Amino acid sequence: MNATTFSPQEVLKQLQWRYATKEFDSGKKIPEDVWKVLEQSLVLAPSSFGVQPWKFFVIRNPEIRHQLVEHSWGQKQVEEASHLVVLTIKEDVNSEDVDIYLQRMSEVRNTPVEKLQGLGDMVKGFLQQPPNTFDKDTWSAKQVYIALGFFMTCAAMLEIDTCPMEGFDPAKYDEVLGLKDKGYHTVVVCPAGYRVPSDKYANMAKVRFETEDVLEYVD
Repeated sequence: MNATTFSPQEVLKQLQWRYATKEFDSGKKIPEDVWKVLEQSLVLAPSSFGVQPWKFFVIRNPEIRHQLVEHSWGQKQVEEASHLVVLTIKEDVNSEDVDIYLQRMSEVRNTPVEKLQGLGDMVKGFLQQPPNTFDKDTWSAKQVYIALGFFMTCAAMLEIDTCPMEGFDPAKYDEVLGLKDKGYHTVVVCPAGYRVPSDKYANMAKVRFETEDVLEYVD
């Protein structure tokens, strides 16, 4: 497989190859250069307004990962995978967060921050006086799932296995990782690494509805 260019057939093949890995080879680690690409897939993920209301914690401490198994319904993936990513939201995103984002935009694009005031006022207005059905934490969580999708897709293209997980106690994760004091809250976790050949789920056919049942063209 060409490392820089993928044919449509190759992309589809990797999407078929991917599955929610249940058993990871604990002795096999993701090479550093490959991990750096996956790291950047999280950094480069898009978000609403570009605000990035998140932080991604990569848990490397084996004792902490062992402790998290108990709070993950006993699922060993969080301990056995090469890497464990905990995707969190920043609690109560506010105007100060927007100002930090605008300052970063000013630096990256070499644009006076004063020229970004219109954008800033729009985003702040959305956060301060949102639609009636709007909940900031729910909105932030939706952005996190975009990043998760980026991470998993890039992993599949690099033949790195992943297992997105909601089967855990978010409050316990926050407690173990000390996230409350940092102003973050766990939303979803994703172990990444390499499957073991004995994982019976690896070769099971994907059960998906027919394309025409889930996709409709409106001309």
